[in-house]
Amino acid sequence: MTKEEKVLVIQDIKDLLQDAKVVYVADLEGLNAGQTSDFRRQAFKQNIKVKVVKNTLLQKAMEQVEGVDYSEMFPTFKGNSVVMIAETANAPAKLIQGFRKKAEKPALKSAFLQETIYVGDNNLDTLANIKSKEEMIGEIIGLLQSPIQRLVSALQNKAEGATEVEAPAVEEVNAEEAPATETPEASAE
Repeated sequence: MTKEEKVLVIQDIKDLLQDAKVVYVADLEGLNAGQTSDFRRQAFKQNIKVKVVKNTLLQKAMEQVEGVDYSEMFPTFKGNSVVMIAETANAPAKLIQGFRKKAEKPALKSAFLQETIYVGDNNLDTLANIKSKEEMIGEIIGLLQSPIQRLVSALQNKAEGATEVEAPAVEEVNAEEAPATETPEASAE
């Protein structure tokens, strides 16, 4: 690979990482061509970008990304590496877990999620259990709706209870017993 080609590859990786909030680096070594193809297909279906990279070029690209310090991940860049970029924090971890039900690879090397770096395959379960933005929003909406639903239910029960209670009886007064009042017309006559 010429120096110009390396510069282009580094720029391509840098562009991929620039706005990424979820970056996983995994090891696919040991997977045959069919398994690797299946892994890529499943990643594509889940909107996860997968790119096989050279470790040195990945490190140089990460060093050039502004505003993010990936340096804790660098020691994990040994052997074959694949970069996984996703919008959902737990999607790559779930993909790796699901794929490992059939094989012992891929293995997680390191991950960067919203300002936090995870190093090592032992963090895979933790990463897979992170709730996605959509799951968190759903839970928050559910929590916010719960007190409102209780209030509406209480008000409905109170309203139903009030209609069941009889209104106090109004005394009816007979016209004969009512005191006579003069109307202005009657006094004019």
